[in-house]
Amino acid sequence: MQINLLTTFSDGNKKTISATAADLVAFEAKFDLSVARLEKEVKLTHLLFLAWHSEKRTKATALEFEAWVETVIGVEAEEVKK
Repeated sequence: MQINLLTTFSDGNKKTISATAADLVAFEAKFDLSVARLEKEVKLTHLLFLAWHSEKRTKATALEFEAWVETVIGVEAEEVKK
């Protein structure tokens, strides 16, 4: 399973960030919520966490979650792949 997140940063750059199995498992552990329920109960924090976790895991950022969120102005799911 993979969730693609179109993320817009405060500097105007846009990036598609792919949250994969490792990110989804971390999400479920942190929020005690199945990713299968995201369609019905999605929160901005959920999408931002998935995008950040992927960036942190792949070493695209060294920032902690709260600091990274300050660099983002928008995030939206592009598509869900199973």
